Amino acid sequence: MLINCAAYQDGRKLADIEVDDISVYVAKPECFVWVALKDPGPGELDVMKHEFGLHELAIEDVRNGHQRPKIEEYGDSLFAVMHTIEMDEEGELLIGEMDVFVGPNYVLSVRNRSRLGFQEVRARCEREPNLLKEGSAFVLYALADNLVDRYFPVLEKIGAEIEEIEDRIFGKHTLAASRAIIEDLYALKRRLVLLEHHIAPLLEGIGQLTGGRIPAICQGMQAYFRDVYDHLDRIVRTIEGRRDMIVTAVQVNLGMISLAENEVTKRLGSFAALFAVPTMIAGIYGMNFQEIPELHWQYGYPACVAVMALLDGFLYWRFKKANWL
Repeated sequence: MLINCAAYQDGRKLADIEVDDISVYVAKPECFVWVALKDPGPGELDVMKHEFGLHELAIEDVRNGHQRPKIEEYGDSLFAVMHTIEMDEEGELLIGEMDVFVGPNYVLSVRNRSRLGFQEVRARCEREPNLLKEGSAFVLYALADNLVDRYFPVLEKIGAEIEEIEDRIFGKHTLAASRAIIEDLYALKRRLVLLEHHIAPLLEGIGQLTGGRIPAICQGMQAYFRDVYDHLDRIVRTIEGRRDMIVTAVQVNLGMISLAENEVTKRLGSFAALFAVPTMIAGIYGMNFQEIPELHWQYGYPACVAVMALLDGFLYWRFKKANWL
């Protein structure tokens, strides 16, 4: 589906143009054309290939979809694959893809499986004609910058979930609750691994535009792409840090479970000791021997019960003082 198709000159919009007129404006060195598509069909891609003279391999990547984030050169043009990441109401990650063709005087962005558009990027570029005069390279920067900025809210939400689970770890909970905590932590770790899988490869691609052999189309824009690279680097480092936090949280939760089990063991041992003393005394006096001390004494029974009570009282006091009960 066609979203926008406009021609620009000297940083200012000339007009919205028809698809059939794209090649006319692309042929003018002083103009550049910016086209945006969403979930296009094969026919639309064939039209764009014809109008812009796009490379067959790049078009094949767009048709197949699910490409690894990358930036490739095809002659004097670039083909960039970047992934959009959104979070639904249940906290699940929705992965989309944005493919961008960048030529000396054209930009074609193709968005697939993404709910959010990039209309604000076009509005931003049109508000900054001095930068838009840089042409297609500035548009590529603006799209990449906006896309990378959208990663931060997703990371912040995951970070908030980690903090909430950490609070749950140190609260009083049952074994079932502890298991639920571990399941939630592993679900978060899975999401972080997914994030890294869809973000980290782009770091290498953007790095190609910041130093070394810079593509001719991006000459003079290194500082802008370096800003995007720094943001990506910070995001990747944050993901790695939060993965380490989750590993630590799992270990702490297992440690808390072990401590709780030790507490239960100590309590059970204490109660067993309280029952063991009277059981031992009663067992001795239950033996079938004629000569047992105080066996025929008038006060033997109450004395025996009193000794049991005193010993259990002493043990209870000691266990209570040691926080075993």
